[in-house]
Amino acid sequence: MHTLTAKWASGIKTVIAIVSISVYSLVSQAAELPDFTQLIEQHSPAVVKITAVSKGSAAEPQRSLPQDMQGLPDIFRELLERRQAPRDRGSLGSGFIISADGYVLTNDHVVDKMDSITVILNDQREYSATLVGSDERSDLALLKIDAKNLPTLILAKDETLKVGQWVVAIGSPFGLDYSASAGIVSAIGRSIPSAHSESNYVPFIQTDVAINPGNSGGPLFNMDGEVVGINSQIYSPSGGSVGLSFAIPSSLAVDVVAQLKDKGRVDRGWLGVMIQDVDKNLASSLGVDKPMGALISELDADGPAAKSGLKAGDLIIKFNDHAVNTSSDLPYLVGRTAPKSKVPVVIMRKGKQQSLNVTVGILPVSPQEAASRPASAPAQNTVDSLGLIITPLERSQRGGAEAGVVVQQVKPGSPAAEAGIQPGDIITQLAFSDIKSPDDYAKIVKGLPKNEPQAIRFYRQNRPVFRSIVIK
Repeated sequence: MHTLTAKWASGIKTVIAIVSISVYSLVSQAAELPDFTQLIEQHSPAVVKITAVSKGSAAEPQRSLPQDMQGLPDIFRELLERRQAPRDRGSLGSGFIISADGYVLTNDHVVDKMDSITVILNDQREYSATLVGSDERSDLALLKIDAKNLPTLILAKDETLKVGQWVVAIGSPFGLDYSASAGIVSAIGRSIPSAHSESNYVPFIQTDVAINPGNSGGPLFNMDGEVVGINSQIYSPSGGSVGLSFAIPSSLAVDVVAQLKDKGRVDRGWLGVMIQDVDKNLASSLGVDKPMGALISELDADGPAAKSGLKAGDLIIKFNDHAVNTSSDLPYLVGRTAPKSKVPVVIMRKGKQQSLNVTVGILPVSPQEAASRPASAPAQNTVDSLGLIITPLERSQRGGAEAGVVVQQVKPGSPAAEAGIQPGDIITQLAFSDIKSPDDYAKIVKGLPKNEPQAIRFYRQNRPVFRSIVIK
């Protein structure tokens, strides 16, 4: 009996010891987990919610109606006509304030082709926003609101992220304002398909942070409270988060923001080459011991690469002192290089390594991009009575318009803003008078009466649109 009691007591001590070790282990692990509360409390006031609306336009293509409408009963005719009526389209996203005087950064796809943009602050104040400029290739857009002394966030100039590092996102998923989620960096330098399939200019940060529709444009923080990424895309078969989200690196955003603020557009470097990856067998024939670099398969005969001496069959292994590990590395490296710069390039040609200097060109823009972005030099420096700053129409910007002026800036709350005019629109007619130059525009605006609706015709995305505008 005494022996059994001693063994039973010994067993209890062993169990207590195991439980104590387990509890200590759990407490120790909890102590190692990061506390996000201070970061979120300190930085969430600078995160904003963005709503945008695109007004329906009669210029949009219509579905065909029966040729003889008179033969239809009234109820069916009214139903068909109602379905033809222009419909508004909405967009919801996030963003964050980067300067105390009202500059806001978000995604291009949140505000693309929108007539009115509203920025809602953490304290529920609302502001109409002006689109300063946007860049489809990086999916970034810069907005401006008329406010001062705003809370701001810092864009890290060099995010220096590592896989496994903790990151935090704040945004408005599904419209749920200022929601926070956390996770780790899953991969860096990720190349994913984009609208511009010929090349990808963004080395995305991949995370497992819960990102959902509505988070787009919101900040991704490191544990120091710096913005290291702008949440942009998710991979999901269901439309919700499955732990695969992608953010635009802050180091790329810093340059894009500077260009958008300076000239309303982004100019990128260009080589004029078609490239491909290299497999094991091809690598051996090119004189390298493993798959690496970007193999030039074709050149633009008049492009910068051809003029600098590069040839089809050259394998680019280093560009401007940066290693080119795969073909997807090259577009980003070239794109971030200032046009007209001369940079060193290391290649493998016929099994031998060579170095040469290449003068980088400027990436040509598509007609759609040219039509949607402002010209390089403004024709006026002050806002007119419509609330606009306009520029001359350049040949590369016409986008369907033979003559007119290009909208560079729209003042929030102005007659133009209320009419849905936005930067990049090409005004061709005002008060039924044709506009062929900035001088024509200025004379017409000067003679407009107040409190009387006037017809204004402009081109947007190669399509003509009529709206009414009133000077109050």
